[in-house]
Amino acid sequence: MMLAIPFPQIDPVALALGPLVIRWYALAYLGGFLFAWWYCSRLSLWRPGCRPNPDDLSDFLTWAVIGVILGGRLGNVLFYHPFYYLQNPLEAFMIWKGGMSFHGGFLGVVVATILFSRRLGFSPFALGDLLACAAPVGLFLGRLANFVNGELWGRPTDVPWAMIFPHSDGLPRHPSQLYQAGLEGIVLFLALFILARRPGMLDRTGTLSGCFLVGYGLARITGEFFREPDANIGFLAFGVTMGQLLSVPMVLIGLFLIARAPWGRRALAG
Repeated sequence: MMLAIPFPQIDPVALALGPLVIRWYALAYLGGFLFAWWYCSRLSLWRPGCRPNPDDLSDFLTWAVIGVILGGRLGNVLFYHPFYYLQNPLEAFMIWKGGMSFHGGFLGVVVATILFSRRLGFSPFALGDLLACAAPVGLFLGRLANFVNGELWGRPTDVPWAMIFPHSDGLPRHPSQLYQAGLEGIVLFLALFILARRPGMLDRTGTLSGCFLVGYGLARITGEFFREPDANIGFLAFGVTMGQLLSVPMVLIGLFLIARAPWGRRALAG
């Protein structure tokens, strides 16, 4: 019989006050948004006199929230459960029942970033670079919330740190949520933090955005080797998962943004 570490029984509900129920997952989103606003505002001070400035970032917070929620929900509907929601279209609007896609939320923020920056007259990459530096913290908190909820568990394994997750089939599995929290959250945040501190890096608009795309894409592709694919989709051609498939374009676009960074600097100066 394979050994497994007992899964820590953490209540997914952080606080319950009568009919008001606050879950750790909601707090992860809230914490991610607040940190991103604070951290991006601090980073913007490294470029005095340039936009976006802290006031711009305060105004953008609402746009970001809408982009993440609408994009994340729409991505989950289209990428992972299209046939289910085609038969139950009204449930697509029931976001309180869960079901969010990072890739969809990312596209939602991209659209919000483009619209907001064009409205105020500065490069979308100037804002995107700041958001890229802060995003890993939100990813880290989100993966921890996945772990607390006992969802999105890993593939069966016999490693000493395997866990048996509630509502699973009882097999010891990789705690892949923690792997992804480390790769997509801690490692990616530290890498972008170091890069952002390099002289002139924030003036090369698009570089940090590209580095985030490449870093997240590679981290997600790696993490998916340990994560159990969604039951309704399973493995795709050649044994890849939907998460890996959606991450490949991110890596390619990220490499393109890094390569075009010198043109981004001239565009900013203009």
